[in-house]
Amino acid sequence: MGLQAYSEAKALIFDLDGTLSNSLPVHLATWQQVGDVYHFHFNPQIMLEMTGRATIDFARRIVEENNLQADPADLVKLKQQAFWDSANLLEPINEVIDIVKANYRKLPMAVGTGASRKSTEVQLKQLGIGHFFDAIVTANDVTLHKPNPDTFLKCAELMGVSPAECQVFEDGVLGIEAAKTAGMMITDVRPFINYGEWIHS
Repeated sequence: MGLQAYSEAKALIFDLDGTLSNSLPVHLATWQQVGDVYHFHFNPQIMLEMTGRATIDFARRIVEENNLQADPADLVKLKQQAFWDSANLLEPINEVIDIVKANYRKLPMAVGTGASRKSTEVQLKQLGIGHFFDAIVTANDVTLHKPNPDTFLKCAELMGVSPAECQVFEDGVLGIEAAKTAGMMITDVRPFINYGEWIHS
């Protein structure tokens, strides 16, 4: 059986990167661009381990692991600008977006992401799907990011639905952990999606 909304779900929450947006190859390429500037090799394994966290967390880890004499905030600025400039390369994950379209105006829906507000808006605009959602919670909207449950709990609050009645669609280990902690129904989208050349396994 394919991806579907559970009959008992009263609201749906979707992660963005790797769930609605096949953005991970673009993130990988733009982190590699940052590596070219700061002279480090970006390890793709970091993305598998940290998908869902804010970009500043990636930057701090990169600075530490590579012993860089650099401010992580500067890496973030360069990375985000490169990503925004590459928005035309983003592709939708249609298997998940079909769920969104099928439930539009039937159930309240939200995006709960570790991406910044601007990166979220850039992606939703590029994919033409922003109008489907009743609430959008980004890294700018909570203090504690995934694997903490705050992102998803904020989505539930904004939609006026109890956490136990929310179904979360996620591809990231940290996001799945956050949804579990929030007491929500969880759908791991990875078994249903063809990521092409991406490194998911």
